[in-house]
Amino acid sequence: MPMTSGPEQEPPAELSLAGSVVDKSIEYMKGQNVPPVAIASALLGGCMALLARTLGDEAIIGVLNNAVASVRSGELRGHKNG
Repeated sequence: MPMTSGPEQEPPAELSLAGSVVDKSIEYMKGQNVPPVAIASALLGGCMALLARTLGDEAIIGVLNNAVASVRSGELRGHKNG
């Protein structure tokens, strides 16, 4: 199920809320001098645990394949300084 039907549409409210909470958590951890790799590892581990509780293996593999495709396409390069 896609989150949005086009790049011009606003994300659903629950996605905006979740993104905002994650952003605030990251900023808090950065303020506590937690290294970026530790922050990312903890968030990824939590994400994987949530996916494992809510999706089957093939769906998780699909999510991960989409993430790999984003890295390979260079889509994430604009976020390096964030």
